[in-house]
Amino acid sequence: MPGPVTLTASQDINRVEAPVTWKAYMICAFASFGGIFFGYDSGYINGVLGSQIFKDAVEFAGAKEVSASHTSLIVSILSCGTFFGAIIAGDLADMLGRKWTVIYGCAIYMFGVVIQMITGAGNPLAAIVAGRLIAGIGVGFESAIVILYMSEICPRKVRGALVAGYQFCITIGIMLAACVVYACEGRKDTGAYRIPIAVQFLWAIILATGLFLLPDSPRYFVKRGNVQAATDALSRLRGQPKESEYIQYELAEIVANEEFERQLIPSTTWFGSWANCFKGSVWDGNSNLRKTILGTSLQMMQQWTGVNFIFYYSTPFLQATGAISNTFLISMIFTIINVCSTPISFYTVEKWGRRTILLYGALGMLICQFLVAIIGVTIAFIAIFIFFFASTWGPGAWIVIGEIFPLPIRSRGVGLSTASNWLWNTIIAVITPYMTGTDKGNMKSSVFFVWGGLCTCALVYTYFLVPETKGLTLEQVDQMMAETTPRTSRGWVPTQTFASKLADQKHNKTAEV
Repeated sequence: MPGPVTLTASQDINRVEAPVTWKAYMICAFASFGGIFFGYDSGYINGVLGSQIFKDAVEFAGAKEVSASHTSLIVSILSCGTFFGAIIAGDLADMLGRKWTVIYGCAIYMFGVVIQMITGAGNPLAAIVAGRLIAGIGVGFESAIVILYMSEICPRKVRGALVAGYQFCITIGIMLAACVVYACEGRKDTGAYRIPIAVQFLWAIILATGLFLLPDSPRYFVKRGNVQAATDALSRLRGQPKESEYIQYELAEIVANEEFERQLIPSTTWFGSWANCFKGSVWDGNSNLRKTILGTSLQMMQQWTGVNFIFYYSTPFLQATGAISNTFLISMIFTIINVCSTPISFYTVEKWGRRTILLYGALGMLICQFLVAIIGVTIAFIAIFIFFFASTWGPGAWIVIGEIFPLPIRSRGVGLSTASNWLWNTIIAVITPYMTGTDKGNMKSSVFFVWGGLCTCALVYTYFLVPETKGLTLEQVDQMMAETTPRTSRGWVPTQTFASKLADQKHNKTAEV
């Protein structure tokens, strides 16, 4: 099998991209299934905290609510485990491959579920805390590497829409968790909370089994120097023969980009590889440091929107305010709105672009948050806030972090960005009960002033710092960030492929000799 063809300066990689087949759609769509157990694991705890059987188990018989300190610990410990899982996953993804890292994450996750299942005996608080910590490590593997995997295998024309499918699966997971909790709330035994915990097994088994049948990322194989395996994987993903010009041209650009980036970011020790993520100047739009700051801060901003306050704490929060009688039903309605709103991003992220939907999403969210804070607990405006988040920032933040990092540091960059998401998830999960608990801050609807102020920060942040990556290959994103600023990035058009650039470099060196 010959190596990939070499593109000349006059050849345009856009002209020879393979048509998007149903096979390509299905492979990429299945990879997004990992979002279901991410969402389910995040969502089921909201309803479980409102279960009287669970309150009796972790507190005392007849307890009105789980204490703020226990609520903070139970909710935040998952995010703590996920933070460390995401950091570890970056290294494993380069050593073992993208899909195998996710499969191992599924195994760790299932072990954590087993620990949580023994909450009916002994010390239930210790069991659920330990189990959620271990499960969180598995979720960290999945949440970081599924985004990396999908970004690397999806055709550029539909990459944004397909990666948005990951967020859609997260919303489905949250909705399924709400449905299961709602169905079990009337039980008079520990099944009221142990059944929602046990259902988590199903999602991990489906994802791990399916990934066995899928190819790994062609870019991972190129990074490992195995062009033959990269050719085979790309052929399966695009549904084209290995010898077709589609496969050869796309592979040529991947190989050339990897070689070009290696000249800028040479292979070093383990510590040096991590240090590469922080090389360059913060003022240089194409420096690794600037991209790492962008990825980690973007995920921080997603958490600052306050959306997880709704999905983690809406049931106990609404119970405490006394504004709503059937809080379990309202929480389930919130999750349904979340699910139904996310698919809108499949169209808008490719039609209007990443930067645009993040700008309008932040504006819509901050208006809703301030209205809720001023008027009081208003279900309608909370629902509209969820709509804006689910159709913009929910998928948008994940899409951008999968696109902005060069191949040599991509796995670690995505891992760091995902870890940032979970770090701020942990911080918010820890402090929120102290802000809203009736025995602590008891801020009631005033807490939405905090979220509204942070959404305002997200609007300003997006305007000045987030570039437009719509319609570009992952390799072209590197060029765009080197040649434009975030506010001018929308109009950038590629003029040269990496393969032709590398060919010119070699020609010039030969001429000098």
